[in-house]
Amino acid sequence: MGTVSHQDDLYSFVDGAPEVPAGLHLVAALTGFADAGSAVAQLTTTIEGSLDGTTLVEFDPDVLLDWRARRPVIAFAHDHIESVTVPRLTLSLVRDELGQPFLFLSGYEPDFRWNAFVRAVTDLAEQLQVVDTTWVQSIPMPVPHTRPIRMTVSGTRADLVEQMSVWKPETQAPANVLHLVEHRLAGRGAEVTGLVLLVPHYLSDTEFPDAGVAALSAISAATGLIFPSDALREEGREFLARVDEQVAGNGELQRLVSVLEERHDEYMAGNPLGSPLTGVDGQVPTADAIAAELERFLADRRGQEDGTTD
Repeated sequence: MGTVSHQDDLYSFVDGAPEVPAGLHLVAALTGFADAGSAVAQLTTTIEGSLDGTTLVEFDPDVLLDWRARRPVIAFAHDHIESVTVPRLTLSLVRDELGQPFLFLSGYEPDFRWNAFVRAVTDLAEQLQVVDTTWVQSIPMPVPHTRPIRMTVSGTRADLVEQMSVWKPETQAPANVLHLVEHRLAGRGAEVTGLVLLVPHYLSDTEFPDAGVAALSAISAATGLIFPSDALREEGREFLARVDEQVAGNGELQRLVSVLEERHDEYMAGNPLGSPLTGVDGQVPTADAIAAELERFLADRRGQEDGTTD
């Protein structure tokens, strides 16, 4: 493909990009909003760092980004700038572990031109004749780290909603731009699925490996694509072992985690709770203490790894 601009220079095809076969899955994962446990960031790092991929489309950050809010990062060496890293938003052709090709939309969530961006993504999906679109997000919820990460599933795949969605709220919430993409695709009659992971809120500001594993596993279940996850799983075992050690040594933390477990298990057992987050009294269990204790624990852990503490 030659370099061709579209949507008032919103994006362009990369010169020399390969032809894309029809009927591929489109996977979308954008950072910048409610990436609890860094699930999307870890998924993106795994796919881009471990699988073979070729960039097809580059979106223009001058059009889509507020540079003062998300500035480029420089590498400064003594007396000169060695490099400048600019945020990227791209559509790539990637092959999974079995060599199956798929399309991957990754990078930042735009600050500007949302309607134009949504039109661009849906037009690209139609132009490239994708078979379906699957996107992922993670949000913080008062759920325990001792239980599997659950999710809310939306879109046009009733089978996936039935199999994978454990929380089906009727609510209003701030939108991710991919919510708008989903809505537009569904309106066109296209097949689309949204996967929203429910991550323990007291671990939402950490890089929680199990959140990355859950994101990869959810996309695999929706598409049949196979992703490498062994490294993240091993990191997750070590991470949870250290969190459990901290909780075991603090009675207050044990009590708070126990409350979250009880609420979660009652909900999953089919008892009449409206949400996995609250008890029959409608109150969300307070977990400020567990968040504060674990914040101190994880800060100490980071310091030990960086060599900044004894």
